[in-house]
Amino acid sequence: MRHGVVVVVAGLLMAVSAAPGMTQEAAPQGLPVEAVTVEAQPLQRTLQAVGTLTAGESVMIRPEVPGRIERLTFEEGLPVEAGAIVVRMDDSEQRARMASAEAQLALSQANYRRSQTLAKRDNVSQAALEEAFARMRIDEAAVAVARTAIEKAQVRAPFAGVVGLRKVSPGAYVQAGQDIVNLESLHPLKADFRVPEMFSTDLRRGQPIRLNVDAMPGTEFEGEVIAVDPQVDVAGRSVMLRARVPNPDGTLRPGMFARVTLVLEVNPTALMVPEQALVPRGQTQMVVKVIDGKAAYRPVQIGHRAKGMVQITDGVAEGDVIVTAGQMKLRPDQPVMVLPSQAPAEKPQG
Repeated sequence: MRHGVVVVVAGLLMAVSAAPGMTQEAAPQGLPVEAVTVEAQPLQRTLQAVGTLTAGESVMIRPEVPGRIERLTFEEGLPVEAGAIVVRMDDSEQRARMASAEAQLALSQANYRRSQTLAKRDNVSQAALEEAFARMRIDEAAVAVARTAIEKAQVRAPFAGVVGLRKVSPGAYVQAGQDIVNLESLHPLKADFRVPEMFSTDLRRGQPIRLNVDAMPGTEFEGEVIAVDPQVDVAGRSVMLRARVPNPDGTLRPGMFARVTLVLEVNPTALMVPEQALVPRGQTQMVVKVIDGKAAYRPVQIGHRAKGMVQITDGVAEGDVIVTAGQMKLRPDQPVMVLPSQAPAEKPQG
């Protein structure tokens, strides 16, 4: 009876030992690590600055001639078209001068025609004929001046925009050059901002910008640099830039404080790895590659950093598998087991 029990137990032990896969599952495959595959990604080298929004075009409407305001033809805060009349001034005096000038011109034209007829009969000297002609030309100029005075009594908008708050009322007598109302072009706007002079060699027209304002948190606006001041501000050791910012719906307003991100450079094929993949060794930065299932330490050169990612300029190639967690425990040529990735790495935007 005892022999039977021994045989059964021994048989069970042999069956368990011979079960397929039991030895392989129990034996370790290598040290578990997390890793990423190196991919080429676009990298933006950016610079942060603050600035102020200004109107695309801005002007204070002022009359060129003195007179009484007959009518204001605009509504405060509303848009006007380019060339639209915004102020009509009393032009009765100008029209009277126009009528007088036209009458004088008609007389001088008649005198000149009479002189021409007499000259053909040799009844008038050449000097008298020339004098009549000169008189007619003077009167023509007087009519043109009177016509211009009438036109200046109508103040027009030099460009399309939105008028501000008026500073005068209908019926008021204004002097030439007196403020009446401001006119602002709101699309596009301009953004003026400064950057340190150390970046002056990186600045050029056409560089893209991203812009945020406190009035609309979370909303980002785009634009591009249209001008770089050729002179460095000695007091602040900075360079002024001006960017054009589209504003088709008029959301942005001149005078707003703006936070600007200037894109200095875009590398479309930068090799990026998470910052935690770096292993410092004295003055050298290392990464751990997974080659044939084993750890291999490699020195690297790093470039720009962006949102937890770092650019590798030398030492890795696209497609390399780089350890991002667990590398501190690894020895060279130690077998490793790459765990499934929990989430894809975020692509840097600057």
